[in-house]
Amino acid sequence: MAGERQHYYGKHGTPQKYDPAFKGPIYNRGCTDTICCVFLLLAIVGYVAVGIIAWTHGDPRKVIYPTDSRGEFCGQKGTKNANKPYLFYFNIVKCASPLVLLEFQCPTPQICVEKCPNRYLTYLNAHKSQDFEYYKEFCVPGFKNNKGVAEVLRDGDCPAVLTPSKPLAQRCFPAIHTHKGVLMVGNETTYEDGLGARKNVTELVEGAKKANGVLEARQLAMRIFEDYTVSWYWIVIGLVIAMVISLLVIVLLRFLAGIMVWVMIVMVILVLGYGIFHCYMEYARLRGEAGSDISLVDLGFQTDLRVYLHLRQTWMAFMIILSILEVIIILLLIFLRKRILIAIALIKEASRAVGYVMCSLLYPLVTFFLLCLCIAYWASTAIFLSTSNEAVYKIFSDTACSVAGKTCNPETFPSSNESRLCPGAYCQFAFYGGESNYHRALLGLQIFNVFMFFWLANFVLALGQVTLAGAFASYYWALNKPDDLPAFPLFSAFGRALRYHTGSLAFGALILAIVQIIRVMLEYLDQRLKAAENKFAKFLMTCLKCCFWCLEKFIKFLNRNAYIMIAIYGTNFCTSARNAFFLLMRNIIRVAVLDKVTDFLFLLGKLLIVGSVGILAFFFFTHRIRIVQDTAPPLNYYWVPILTVIIGSYLIAHGFFSVYGMCVDTLFLCFCEDLERNDGSQERPYFMSPELRDILLKGSAEEGKRANVEE
Repeated sequence: MAGERQHYYGKHGTPQKYDPAFKGPIYNRGCTDTICCVFLLLAIVGYVAVGIIAWTHGDPRKVIYPTDSRGEFCGQKGTKNANKPYLFYFNIVKCASPLVLLEFQCPTPQICVEKCPNRYLTYLNAHKSQDFEYYKEFCVPGFKNNKGVAEVLRDGDCPAVLTPSKPLAQRCFPAIHTHKGVLMVGNETTYEDGLGARKNVTELVEGAKKANGVLEARQLAMRIFEDYTVSWYWIVIGLVIAMVISLLVIVLLRFLAGIMVWVMIVMVILVLGYGIFHCYMEYARLRGEAGSDISLVDLGFQTDLRVYLHLRQTWMAFMIILSILEVIIILLLIFLRKRILIAIALIKEASRAVGYVMCSLLYPLVTFFLLCLCIAYWASTAIFLSTSNEAVYKIFSDTACSVAGKTCNPETFPSSNESRLCPGAYCQFAFYGGESNYHRALLGLQIFNVFMFFWLANFVLALGQVTLAGAFASYYWALNKPDDLPAFPLFSAFGRALRYHTGSLAFGALILAIVQIIRVMLEYLDQRLKAAENKFAKFLMTCLKCCFWCLEKFIKFLNRNAYIMIAIYGTNFCTSARNAFFLLMRNIIRVAVLDKVTDFLFLLGKLLIVGSVGILAFFFFTHRIRIVQDTAPPLNYYWVPILTVIIGSYLIAHGFFSVYGMCVDTLFLCFCEDLERNDGSQERPYFMSPELRDILLKGSAEEGKRANVEE
């Protein structure tokens, strides 16, 4: 038996030996992984340089404001179109052309106007009537009525017809509506083309619908943005409620850890049970209603998700999903009941540690602030890089033309050879681009921007993990708690991490960032290969994505434990990762018993908070409850604020529980180290509390016996 034990330890490193001078995190330490620290500083300098270059060449107005056929902004202060905020298309039917997908621009003249047309007019009827002054507002700037009708329409000086339109995303779209089951534009059912021929309005409607289909994603985004503008106040209130509930749960865990864990378990079961009951009631209520038996497959995808709530199949699917989740949780609780008792003991010890280092609950705010800075810098740099191109003009023609698609100069095009070769062609703004070295390097700069975001974000998370680990390790290795606990353990750990281990944190963050940027590239390649019919390529891509996903999860797990060892011993990243991995392998049974069970309990706590706030948001935004006299604002999609509140609540709950999670992981590694260093005698006493020692050692012994029996 002794030989087997020696062989086991030989495979998984050497156990720690008793050291009477060891009293927790080492204070006399040196800098680690300085080369990575230098690389990080140089990368940050380069990142700042990229940002400066992007801010010098970029123009965010290209994202915010629409541009006319000459590349000039509509509604931008300081320009000649300052009082013309809307973009008007001469013939919006042409926006349904496949050319839109290639050039990202409708092949029809576009001008900035003060307001969208609100009446039906044709150029043929208006050019010699009192309506011509109104009609001229929708002709190209500087238009003079000195041409014939055919010449004006050929040269694209004025639109052939005006139809009642409404602004959407600062663009004029036909005001399509139904009247007695008939699609109509304005109040007309027919229209005239530019030469007076009256046609059925269906052609215009269908063309407009196709154009709107091309821009459907933009319209959906605008509607979602409108929902945010009218509901942001209530979203903030929902997130504040989630923060208060999270803080209340954490405080109660400090004093009533055992009771609160069982309360969370019971509440999660009850919340899921209520969800199942509500789904069944909705399913029963829709019985017999017209159209409620339509299947989800027949309905297809609808941007208005409220439609699905009128189908019985939707509520049946929700009920099945919640029932499966409920059964899984109950079965896990039955089979893990003894391990849950052991995990509760560790959570109680973590609650004491958090109680002595209460400021640790506020540290997630520091991490959140630093992550916001990273996200803001990345997003602003990405926008400036994407808008740092120059206006490119191309030749458009409705007929076959040999020079169509070539670049042109709008100032000299009327007198150029291309204009004589294709009399019906015109030079129009196409997109923003460029042929300089800077423009060729834009893709590389965007990739570097994403990579640096991953690197810095992972560094911020690593800094938080090392800081919390150092503070909680100081608590564990204090023999007489809390008398031996050093003053300001959190600030001391933060200072040690920045002063000595910036390079190690940068090294761990760099490895994770490389894997993440590879995953992003694989996702990009997967999107490009979706249209291909090569099954082997799809299979290979799926395997690569799965492998790198698993690799990322493993590296995160390894980094987390390596940072704990860095916080305690001050060793470099590779040494810390190796020691942490071998320590866990030497205690693999305890890892299975405690680590994943505590994660499961914390997940139940997050689900309780998210479920409670999500149910409250659902009833409020669907007008089923009212707060005093106020009610939910009218929304295009009520799922927008609900999903925002749910996601935000999860992030808030995760932020609070991450402190507990880091505390549990730190205490667990310290516990394993304590068992190897000490034996519980008066000469070598354990640093763990008596309650934790009794439960953990007893639980570990039972698991060890069970493992021996199975072997």
